Amino acid sequence: SLRGLGSSARRAREDSWLKSLFVRKVDPRKDAHSNLLAKRETSSLYKLQFHNVKPECLEAYNKLCQEVLPKIHEEKHYPCALVGTWNTWYGEQDQAVHLWRYEGGYPALNEVMSKLRQNKEFTEFRKERGNMLLSRKNQLLLEFSFWNEPVPRDGPNIYELRSYQLRPGTMIEWGNYWARAIRFRQDSNEAVGGFFSQIGQLYMVHHLWAYKDLQTREDIRNAAWHKPGWDELVYYTVPLIQEMESRIMIPLKISPLQ
Repeated sequence: SLRGLGSSARRAREDSWLKSLFVRKVDPRKDAHSNLLAKRETSSLYKLQFHNVKPECLEAYNKLCQEVLPKIHEEKHYPCALVGTWNTWYGEQDQAVHLWRYEGGYPALNEVMSKLRQNKEFTEFRKERGNMLLSRKNQLLLEFSFWNEPVPRDGPNIYELRSYQLRPGTMIEWGNYWARAIRFRQDSNEAVGGFFSQIGQLYMVHHLWAYKDLQTREDIRNAAWHKPGWDELVYYTVPLIQEMESRIMIPLKISPLQ
């Protein structure tokens, strides 16, 4: 009947309208996200380590790291550098965070790992360290092309590591928005580095910031809201996020980021 045909057409239109709410047209791409977002002039790979330490062992763990990690950092034999090493102050407690750079990407990582396996002192270090840990995880990262290169800086500073779990498929959008947003956060030299995961937990973004203290952090973040355009960029990036976490961290004495 005509009524039945009209009803079917209406349902088809409603189905089409509902699908349009949930399905976005995706442009075909011929390049990986990492090639579109990462620095072209460098081929550095970063490793971010999270170590949850037994509370009673944190002091001994820090002492052990301060003895061994600088040797790896300073040894020309290893194509890697310690970017920063911290204890989490606010966030997960009794936690150590280490950030390493491998000059030359995956071949450099493989070279360092192979050489460290032959290093008796490092083997003993890992064994002793293992007895102090409750859990550990790591991620391999690339740096966003539009962020500062993380270079050593004088202190004292506190550091904030803001970690974002993005919805799968939204990394390009995030990069497009933050390529504009980062200019709002350069006035006080607080931007240290921005990274996205390649191996480990995927669609993870980490932004690393430095502040003199918690009140300075609050003042700088509040000032961004008075800059025309910042609120709009926050409005568009928030829907891309599934989860987010903030850590306030204190650098160890050996950290190049002080």
